[in-house]
Amino acid sequence: MRRVLFSVFLWSFVGAQDLTDAQIGVVSARLGESALQSWELGTRAQTILELNATEYSVLTSKSLPPPRAISSSLVSGLDPFFAIAKAVVSNRTAANNRTTGPQPLMPDGSAADPTSIGVSVLLANWTGQDSGQVDYAGAALDQLDYILYKVPRTSDGAISHRVSQVQLWSDFVYMVPPFLAYYGVTTRNRTLLAESYNQIKLYRSYLKDPTQGMWKHVVLGSSGNDQGFWTTGNGWAAAGILRVLATIRESEYAHTFKNEQGDLAKWVKEIHEAVYPHLDSTNVFTNYADQPATATGNFYDGSSTALLASTVYRASLMLNQHTFVPYAERSRRTLFNSTSFPTSNATASFDGYQHLTSDGWLTPVVNPHSYGQEGSKSAEAQAFVLQLHAAHRDWVLNGSKGENSAKNMLVSKHAVAFAALIGSLVCWGW
Repeated sequence: MRRVLFSVFLWSFVGAQDLTDAQIGVVSARLGESALQSWELGTRAQTILELNATEYSVLTSKSLPPPRAISSSLVSGLDPFFAIAKAVVSNRTAANNRTTGPQPLMPDGSAADPTSIGVSVLLANWTGQDSGQVDYAGAALDQLDYILYKVPRTSDGAISHRVSQVQLWSDFVYMVPPFLAYYGVTTRNRTLLAESYNQIKLYRSYLKDPTQGMWKHVVLGSSGNDQGFWTTGNGWAAAGILRVLATIRESEYAHTFKNEQGDLAKWVKEIHEAVYPHLDSTNVFTNYADQPATATGNFYDGSSTALLASTVYRASLMLNQHTFVPYAERSRRTLFNSTSFPTSNATASFDGYQHLTSDGWLTPVVNPHSYGQEGSKSAEAQAFVLQLHAAHRDWVLNGSKGENSAKNMLVSKHAVAFAALIGSLVCWGW
């Protein structure tokens, strides 16, 4: 009996904690079906690179700009990535009422969100997709001119996240600066790399709370302010900063941006240091990190949890920042944990998963179209699951830096529970 109970105890902590290739395929399919809005398409495009074409992801590229010739092994993986660029660029004339000149890649009340698609358009142009039959270069230039010269700004130069009013959202850091930086490396324009850093610096000056250290969600504007510490917003900011840092670091201009790279690395660490103390024993963040799940309008959110954990693994890989790897490991194991082991890498079932539904949706999640409400299906949450999987995979392939501290934390946590179990058995006379 003791042996049986000990086995049950171990099983409760050891269940499957890595997704199979088949499960990743299901999660990717849900993302492909649900990504319709501009930022969802841009986030899906970036996720494809991180998951299936690491040579073209700035987070893992060894030099920028990347190769123009795509190796045969990457063609199929990049097909859905380039399909996004082609569909958006081919439709933009009709979507924007035949506007000419500076314009977003697709119409949106957000000035920033369509810009997130820009990296896929730039890469389509760089690698010569569609043999010049689709004007990727013109579309990218129009998007650049629109965001730089048509969108309103604050008096000190922060580009507005919204079209109708000057308003700054933490989401912006993921949508716009990575595009500016990538445009810079593909056109050898150092000024754009500098501007990508400058926009992050400006946004941080407005959104970072001097006491809490976390970033507020929305400031300025006549309506729609959200001074709360939206957890996903802090994740968007950390992920965007990492992409810009990686782009600068692997560019020909890296040696001229040493101080800026130091700032960006420090700012990622700031976010992690501010937000992770709010992770409770469930290993899942609440929608507003500093508020308990029982607070009015708050709830647990796997979406932001996955995104932030992915940035921790990336920071460990890129910046040797390992302090929060144990926290990311706790969250990943919780989100990807099953009470049963998959029989093979071809297993697509999600039986036994608490945080993935039977058809592969992450749960619980914030409503991606109404950030103060809990949702049921979220395209960005699907992307964050895949980004977490890819970041952890890359972290493992590169030596699992910081792994010992993560193991120690998990062993310590489990030892307490095991001691309690043994104590109970002794009391029962077993």
